[in-house]
Amino acid sequence: MTSWTAVVLAGGRGSRLGGVDKASVVVDGRTLLDHVLHAVAPAARIVVVGPRKDDVPGVTWAREDPPGGGPVAGLAAGLAHVETDLVVVLAVDQPGITRSTVDRLLAAVGDTGSVLVDGEGRSQWLTGAWRTGALRRAVPADPRDASARSVLGPLDPTPVTARPGEARDVDTPADLAP
Repeated sequence: MTSWTAVVLAGGRGSRLGGVDKASVVVDGRTLLDHVLHAVAPAARIVVVGPRKDDVPGVTWAREDPPGGGPVAGLAAGLAHVETDLVVVLAVDQPGITRSTVDRLLAAVGDTGSVLVDGEGRSQWLTGAWRTGALRRAVPADPRDASARSVLGPLDPTPVTARPGEARDVDTPADLAP
C-alpha cells in the first residue's frame, strides 16, 4: 500500500462536554486520542492538531491558527506537515474508528477522497481519506470557522458506509453512556 499521513483533529473546545479536553476523555479504558492513534498506527507520519501532550510520543504536533479556529483551520495546520500523496483525516472524538475503517477509506479514495457515511446517510466530514493535493486546493486561504461540509463536500468524495459503531462520536455527556 502507498504510504499515507494521518491528521488527527484534537483542538476542539469540547463545549458540549463542559469544556473538557476531548482527547483525554476515557472511553472503554483508553483515551479518545489513544483510540484514534491506534487506528492510524500504520501511517508514515501522525500529525495531531491540538494542545501538546508530553505523554504522547511519536507524533508531530501542530496547532490551528487561531487555536479554536475550527476543524478546517485544524486541517490547514495539519496539512502543513503532510508530505505524502494521501492523508487520512480523523476527529479525536470517534472511539469506533478502527484500522479496518481506515483501510476501507484508503481503498475507496478515488480521484479526490472518501468519507465515512453514517447509518442515516450523513457524511462524516471529519472521517475520511483524501488526495493531499485536492485537500490543499479546497482549503480556503482563511480557514477560520469554515464548515468542513462547505470545504470538503464539493470534492465529491466516495462514500464509505459505516459499520455499526464506527460513526459514533463523543460530543455530550450522554454520548459517554454505555
